[in-house]
Amino acid sequence: MNYSLHNLLEIIDNLVWGPPLLLLLVGTGVYFTFRLGAIQFLKLPLALTYLFTKEKNVKDKGDVSSFAALCTALSATIGTGNIVGVATAIKLGGPGALFWMWMAALFGMATKYAECLLAVKYREQDANGNMLGGPMLYLEKGAGQKWLARLFAFFTIGVACFGIGTFPQVNAIVDAGHIAFNIPHEVTAIVLTLLVAAVTIGGIKSIAGMASKIIPTMTVIYVTACVVILFNNASAIPSAMSLIVNSAFTGAAATGGFVGATIMLAIQSGVARGVFSNESGLGSAPMAAASAQTNSCVRQGLISMVGTFLDTIVICSMTGLALVLTGVWSMDIEGARMTTEAFSLGLNQSYGPMVVAIGLMFFAFTTILGWNYYGERCVVYLFGQRAVLAYKIVFLALVLSGAFIKLDMIWLIADIVNGLMAVPNLIGLILLRHVVADETKAYFDSLKQNLSEESTHVNV
Repeated sequence: MNYSLHNLLEIIDNLVWGPPLLLLLVGTGVYFTFRLGAIQFLKLPLALTYLFTKEKNVKDKGDVSSFAALCTALSATIGTGNIVGVATAIKLGGPGALFWMWMAALFGMATKYAECLLAVKYREQDANGNMLGGPMLYLEKGAGQKWLARLFAFFTIGVACFGIGTFPQVNAIVDAGHIAFNIPHEVTAIVLTLLVAAVTIGGIKSIAGMASKIIPTMTVIYVTACVVILFNNASAIPSAMSLIVNSAFTGAAATGGFVGATIMLAIQSGVARGVFSNESGLGSAPMAAASAQTNSCVRQGLISMVGTFLDTIVICSMTGLALVLTGVWSMDIEGARMTTEAFSLGLNQSYGPMVVAIGLMFFAFTTILGWNYYGERCVVYLFGQRAVLAYKIVFLALVLSGAFIKLDMIWLIADIVNGLMAVPNLIGLILLRHVVADETKAYFDSLKQNLSEESTHVNV
């Protein structure tokens, strides 16, 4: 029965993540890159400046600061995708999968900018006075496609409950706890469920507060550990980069426990795992962006696109290079064990596994919190505030059960619901492409005018 179910899920996964969705995902990013004048490259310095400066005279209502909103989005993106997902992608598609992760992320930054801009533009307050926004709002209010909005909300609840939000994160946490500290799976599952319940009761402010503390700290620790591995293997970096680029266009030959990969498998696994990690085009980050205290949808769009840069270009790259440099990618191991082995070889047999375990635990924990919030926003949109308690009970039950589902089944289910969630959101972005372009032009024209007036005033 399990074997036939697994085969069925593989068939569905290949259909969902076939060429049409890959083209739609990457194509949307390519379109916005050209339409917005390569905004993710030219305006990245400005976006980083906004990230560390407080906006003046904020009039629009919001629940949390722009930085806290970004940390909430990052809490949902920086997780197992960066540690286990990269390992899974390289295991399936070879080192070339990392190259396609980069491509998806670079173009995905423009997509993330567009979707978060629209989220702030079309947001509204719910019955409790909290901000409600995201693809379901801009699909309904902006594009006039209420059926697509409802479809998106339904798929998002599916992702929160059966995809990124629960099973992969819980499985990674219990595995990491067992590998590094020999903690029984059952104990970790119970403690994790209680912690998730304690934090999510406080809503967005509680989640954002937790994310604002954990994400920056753990990112610095994890990236520092990766830099040490790169430094210890500095002489091998050029050949590793060459292998990554060459494998992206030629496939990867079978070595050791590695089965070998075609170019299409490298592209498919790289893009799918890249989207799983940075969520560009999925429509999740806009729900966090909508909670930001800001006057400008463009400004928040710029801040939000930094999330994709940090998630994939920085953190996923670090993990991927560690896997390739240490040669672990070709060994007969998978998932968290693969990354753990790379850190064990690259750092130290004592400290390496501990860094991965602690990183996985904290990153995956905040991902669960972030996706709990996303699912809740969609439940409010579809069923109203009265359904939130029932949703939280179901969510916690799924967190508890996630420790006992097999890894290959987990990633298949997660990939399928992720892909289904992305489709209505991407359609919405295409329908509202002119709104994104017009808002962007108006904002930067106004910025130029203000700078010109300030310069004239100074000269006078």
